[in-house]
Amino acid sequence: MPDRLLWFAQAAPTPASERVLRVLSQASADGLEVSDYAVEELRLAIANSVRSGVQEEERVARLDRAISTAVRRYLSDLHGGRLDPRQFGMRYSRSADFDQLIERRLEELAGEAAPDRGASHHGPRALPYSELRQALADYRGLVGNEAFRQALPPLPGGRLRPGQPYGGTALLARRLALFADLPGNTATTTRYEGKLVDGVKSFQARHGLYPDGVLGKDTWLQLEVRPEARVRQIELALERWRWLPHRDVERRIVVNVPEFMLDAYTAAEDGKPALSMRVIVGNARKTRTPLFSGEMRFVEFSPYWNVPPSIAHSETLPRLRRDPGYLTRQGFELVTSEGKVLTTLSEGDLEAIERGRMRIRQRPGASNALGDIKFVFPNPDNIYLHHTSTRQLFKRERRDFSHGCIRVEAPVELAKFVLAGEAEWTGERIVQAMRRGKSMTVRLGETLPVIIGYSTAVVRDGRVHFLPDIYGYDAALGEALQRRSAGLRGEAARLRKLGIEFDN
Repeated sequence: MPDRLLWFAQAAPTPASERVLRVLSQASADGLEVSDYAVEELRLAIANSVRSGVQEEERVARLDRAISTAVRRYLSDLHGGRLDPRQFGMRYSRSADFDQLIERRLEELAGEAAPDRGASHHGPRALPYSELRQALADYRGLVGNEAFRQALPPLPGGRLRPGQPYGGTALLARRLALFADLPGNTATTTRYEGKLVDGVKSFQARHGLYPDGVLGKDTWLQLEVRPEARVRQIELALERWRWLPHRDVERRIVVNVPEFMLDAYTAAEDGKPALSMRVIVGNARKTRTPLFSGEMRFVEFSPYWNVPPSIAHSETLPRLRRDPGYLTRQGFELVTSEGKVLTTLSEGDLEAIERGRMRIRQRPGASNALGDIKFVFPNPDNIYLHHTSTRQLFKRERRDFSHGCIRVEAPVELAKFVLAGEAEWTGERIVQAMRRGKSMTVRLGETLPVIIGYSTAVVRDGRVHFLPDIYGYDAALGEALQRRSAGLRGEAARLRKLGIEFDN
């Protein structure tokens, strides 16, 4: 035969061929499209080959290759995603041994002694992934539930406060119970009160809303989102999770932009973060935070802020033209192309800045935009993690206020995590270096992976959270996945023809 057969022996299908088709038929449990792997077409072709007693080597070899192609696609989709994240401007890349991993898994599935296990055994094992996978099953179980067949009654006056009468309390309670925000046996009255208010607060906290228990327009709209839409949201989250690099690295930092959260991990096995904190990310309309992975190499204490040219031209220069004293009050200084530092504005300086012959930087201090510390992972966009002088913004539910860099809420704790391998960097010394007011850069003994990700569905503390799609990326990904599946349907049609040929 032209190639070594994996799924046939003496022109007869092996038990492994049926096992692997069962695995492919369960692909939807991971948010994948079963039709992408032509399962029914392959099953028909195998059945027809058995029924007709086909012995022609080339036909058997062709069907064997078709099964292997489907299995490779499935394994590649399951471990690396269906689409290349770079087509969406996200700078992630697969590991160098990815293709070898897929071939090893293929051989395992084709092995005579391969156990008859379900699809969950062959996919990623990490806790964040398995929790999302379970959430997908849970929300699929809500599709078609009678609690979603009618809309919630309009809110009186457009806003429902605790203690007010409301004709939709029973329906509201049923939905909250299905979402596990309220015990299933909770009794209701004609008023919005008691445990029902607590259930709404729980729901709000899981949907990026301020948990005040006031049922306003935004909360009402989220309550009206159908389970089908949440299923799709989780499927997109699973796809993006499969894109992420460094998933098996023990020490890593992950920022999820729509959640406005940073998680630091010390162990890959349990998937639970050792440290979590709020962050501020790039503004959705003007300065979005790019999505990529990098290697943290430095920590800079009491940093200077070199004002990027884009900010200097759009914000700082106009302010200085109106108010030259702004330079001194904000601790700015000018640096010439020769490295000379100027602390006052002279005639012609603004034009020199405009033409790129001089730059603006901010000295370390209480008003410095970077705060007391900066975490550097070199990248083309000059994005980094840093503290901030505007700490009050961390109290907001939505936190996309930066020019693209990521501001962290607990810089001392993050520094302790980053410098955990450096015995001399105690918590006390970190605080002293931050308050010193003199810039100092520390090179890490080992680089630390940093991943900037984007997922509008996450599981945190065992509860699924749905987050606003602040950059509008979900729609583009969903459309691209649909186009991909439509293209694969043509391949399935060719396999249907192959099945007919085996039926001759």
